[in-house]
Amino acid sequence: MPRIELTTLIAAPPERCFDLSRSVEAHLHSTSRSGERVVGGVMSGLLGLGDEVTWEARHLGVRQRLTSRMTQFDRPNHFRDSMVRGAFARFDHDHFFEATATGTLVRDVFDFDAPLGVLGRAAERVFLTAYMRRFLVERNEDLKRLAESEGWRGILPGG
Repeated sequence: MPRIELTTLIAAPPERCFDLSRSVEAHLHSTSRSGERVVGGVMSGLLGLGDEVTWEARHLGVRQRLTSRMTQFDRPNHFRDSMVRGAFARFDHDHFFEATATGTLVRDVFDFDAPLGVLGRAAERVFLTAYMRRFLVERNEDLKRLAESEGWRGILPGG
């Protein structure tokens, strides 16, 4: 089971970082390169415990759908989204937020299993883990830009 861990230091309060990370609009903003769109479940706003959302995007040249559910929620410290349906055999994505003297340390832990048994495990080693790492790094860089600028005001309620 591959596991990707990333940390991003953001010069913004934990509550803002937490809410941007669970915002449908911020997700769409940060994944525009893959043409991601919402096709089911919660269509806009902030995701909360038990909420599901279905995304459609082009990844690795293939249009795919993925439904995830918010399975753990402790604002503003941690939440987990877990795949309900999609191309992976399984995935869980934990988001941790820790206040620092200069803002928030955001830590992502993404662990997954590719489908197709032995072929999937080979794909994990050869390209899938690197692809997912790059996707998550780009998403975090965009969330950092939003949180540290005035961009978050157009996305979060009350901004």
